[in-house]
Amino acid sequence: MLQISVVIPVFNEEESLSELTRWISRVMHDHGFSYEVILVNDGSSDNSWEQIQSLAEKINQIKGINFTRNYGKSAALDAGFNKASGEVVITMDADLQDSPDEIPGLYRMIKEGGFDIVSGWKKERHDPISKTIPSRFFNGVTRWISGIKLHDFNCGLKAYRLKVVKNIQIYGEMHRYIPLLAKWNGFGKIGEKVVQHQARKYGYSKFGIERFLNGFLDLISVSFVHRYKKKPMHFFGLLGSMSFMTGFLITCWLIFQKIYGLSKGLKVREIVDQPLFFLALVALIIGVQLFVTGFIAELMTSNQSKEAEYKIGEEINFDF
Repeated sequence: MLQISVVIPVFNEEESLSELTRWISRVMHDHGFSYEVILVNDGSSDNSWEQIQSLAEKINQIKGINFTRNYGKSAALDAGFNKASGEVVITMDADLQDSPDEIPGLYRMIKEGGFDIVSGWKKERHDPISKTIPSRFFNGVTRWISGIKLHDFNCGLKAYRLKVVKNIQIYGEMHRYIPLLAKWNGFGKIGEKVVQHQARKYGYSKFGIERFLNGFLDLISVSFVHRYKKKPMHFFGLLGSMSFMTGFLITCWLIFQKIYGLSKGLKVREIVDQPLFFLALVALIIGVQLFVTGFIAELMTSNQSKEAEYKIGEEINFDF
């Protein structure tokens, strides 16, 4: 069995691939590791796939996966995890901002330190302030909600035990929350290592403000899915009950007012002439709809099978 699998998502990074793979190979050979490098081309529009093919022809340890189009980093990592066979799986970005020299230290923390996951922490970053400040805010909120004491959830440089990546499935933009997904699946020993952050040498950053907006939405999504994936009726049923009971009590109150007024000979408004009646009616309808949604969700989860959300067009150097 291989000691290390390095999984690297690639999106328009043709200039850095040759230097990155040479650097990884040098580190592996210097430390005597048996290894594989899995480069996942995520629908690049440049010559990244041609570069991966060329490198794979020269170095047997380099393996390639080519997506039919761009599916995102989570899909690329998921495809790499499915193919990985090393005792320890290392992930890193392809832009040379993650240093392969950190691999031996990450490997030792997994094998000797007993961690399930070790996440990199870019304590000193070579990024503009427009990127670092939102990143700190995002990590602070994620740390508070998840309860996992990591400083940099979005650092691409991480190490995992093989059994961790084989027992989680990431999709959408959930790669930021792999430690959280792993914790919920029983892999709770999560460590952190300060790692070197390199200044970008080639290309341009794929960073945008939408990354953080999407990140917060994904955090809400992954929290919801964890709590209610197997019991959706607990969520929809609770909301439905609250809405239905609110509408029912308002209706009873309106009827009581009507009857009481008539019994006292008072002039009272028609129930249907009161705005409160229509609010009660809406609450009743929403309550029933939420109940029905909960029942349907229960039926779906009982027969649900998750399929890969990406298509692989070609693979290199994998044993079939």
